[in-house]
Amino acid sequence: MATREDIRERLEELREKVRYHNRRYYVEDSPEISDAEYDALYRELESLEAKNPDLITPDSPTQRVGAEPLEEFEEVRHAIPMLSLSNARKTEDLYEWDARIRRLLGEEEASRLRYVTELKIDGLAVSLRYENGVYTLGATRGNGIVGEDVTANLRTVRSIPARLSEDELKAPEVLEARGEVYIPLEDFEELNRRQEAEGKRPFANPRNAAAGSIRQLDPKIAASRPLTIFLYGVGESSLEFESHSESLDTLSKYGLRVNPYEVHDDIESVVEECRRWAKKRESVGFQVDGVVVKVDSLEQQRALGTVQKAPRWAIAYKFEPLAGRTKVKEIFVHVGRTGALTPQAVLEPVNVGGVTISRATLHNEDYIKEKDILVGDTVVVERAGDVIPQVVRPVVEERSGDEYAFEMPKECPVCGEPVFRPEGEAITRCVNARCPAQALEHIIHWASKDAMDIEGLGEKLATKFFDLGLIRDPADIYELEAEQLVPLEGFGEKSAENLIRAIERSKEQPFDRVLYALGIRHVGAVTAQLIAERFSGEDLLKGMEVEKLAEIEGIGEVVAKAVVEYFELEDNRALVERLMKLGLNFGSVEQKPAEGPLAGKRIVITGTLSQPRSEIAELIERAGGTVTSSVSRNTDYVLAGEEAGSKLERASSLGVPVLDEAAFEELLSG
Repeated sequence: MATREDIRERLEELREKVRYHNRRYYVEDSPEISDAEYDALYRELESLEAKNPDLITPDSPTQRVGAEPLEEFEEVRHAIPMLSLSNARKTEDLYEWDARIRRLLGEEEASRLRYVTELKIDGLAVSLRYENGVYTLGATRGNGIVGEDVTANLRTVRSIPARLSEDELKAPEVLEARGEVYIPLEDFEELNRRQEAEGKRPFANPRNAAAGSIRQLDPKIAASRPLTIFLYGVGESSLEFESHSESLDTLSKYGLRVNPYEVHDDIESVVEECRRWAKKRESVGFQVDGVVVKVDSLEQQRALGTVQKAPRWAIAYKFEPLAGRTKVKEIFVHVGRTGALTPQAVLEPVNVGGVTISRATLHNEDYIKEKDILVGDTVVVERAGDVIPQVVRPVVEERSGDEYAFEMPKECPVCGEPVFRPEGEAITRCVNARCPAQALEHIIHWASKDAMDIEGLGEKLATKFFDLGLIRDPADIYELEAEQLVPLEGFGEKSAENLIRAIERSKEQPFDRVLYALGIRHVGAVTAQLIAERFSGEDLLKGMEVEKLAEIEGIGEVVAKAVVEYFELEDNRALVERLMKLGLNFGSVEQKPAEGPLAGKRIVITGTLSQPRSEIAELIERAGGTVTSSVSRNTDYVLAGEEAGSKLERASSLGVPVLDEAAFEELLSG
């Protein structure tokens, strides 16, 4: 009969064998044994652990799905920030980046410059922490400084080893590997087939499916999804490396699945590599949206440093959007929270880069006319940024004569009230403040992350509550009780209490977030903050002159008029008064003294830039500057991208300095 020690030894032997074959199959893609042989080993390990539960170890391969569902994610502060990347849209941008780096390094250092290129995977950025070779913590990137603890979910990903291999190197005291969790395209299609067979909504794209899987509170859900990972860097580590390529080789030796890379001696070789991948991007089997280029030497990386949230030593060359051809079956109108009527094209489903597209926004009536898009047209559809579908142009030569023009409705398709298009504007609006479509969109906006950030109250749940008559406006949210939610499908006592707690926590949000959440036309997050630094909710309720609001730096007459008109409407005043009585924060916020290289500077952003405007605005604000919407003599700079238009012309006529992205980056660096 086997002794206790014999059982312990056999368990460790089985674990080691299963780990080894997991690595051969999931990491190296070169299995040595058949599936049946692997299953026999795994079943023996499971059986032996079931009979000896006290001998189960946390890093056993059988424990990938063993964790209980969480109530919420804990925050994880990254010891070294997980930075975002600046983008290059054209090869000329890569040459300019190379020249800038060489100028910053100096001639002698630049002569030793080498670059590494890696495919830019479109997934969820995460970090994996190993201590003495054992996986102890997994976290999302979050905002780059603070992420979420998703240790249990990442443990279910079979290509992430629970223990580092020590075949070639001894495990370090600390090693934090960083990478991208994603779903291969073939597996994504199978996942969606399974979703539909179970009567569930299919996922929009592989990235959303991967991110949503890792952010499930129940690890069993993540375990059921075909997730894998590529590692592309090292964060905190007790090891020392001389180059980025050396760090990737070391990760590979520890049995981690590393993003394939190439090393280049000059920028010409880098550009050629980017062009090569742009042509064969659809052959890799997973979603990629570009090539990441990094300086190889870590010493040179440290010398180059970072600008706000992006390193100077790395750049992402973004591919042109993927395109396909399909037909416009019909055009319907969506009513948004501000009453805006947005035409949407219903398309014959078309696969573009592994994603099936059946709808695309047409923006407004003028866009449809300018593009000459007819119902029934064959059209070219692109995925902007490989994600957002948009109709680029009709294929006019394929028209049969049965196509017909779209007409904007004269009445709101939801409430039936007349619609109105203000003179000089492209957007047609429903002006009925009680329109159900606007009410629902307003509730969804109110609960969103950038507004009141009510965790758990997403679009689907808000729609459900609205349809059931539980909420009709944002104030109703704060009158919900757990007892009302428990009987509803998908709720239990704990989940109902969690949502009520999240709603209560949102009352702590400062007034600028509340003001933004109210959904006042033209009032974005930055504008709301500028107003909230000068006036309280009580001030606005008492009545405010347009001229007084327009005195605020960065607030123009159009914005000021929209705010005044909002607080003059009786329905809006009644909503604000209810929210005040319910305990929300309507007190003015403390104005923070401007600090940083852009302190006191007023900047207008115009044209198409390599980063989203919201990110650029955040960079400006962090550097002490203010983003304004119109160019005047008081404007300090205009940041202009491609197709800048009238604001660029006005800046030139007024003599306002105009910056391109390179000059803006140098200004940020001080």
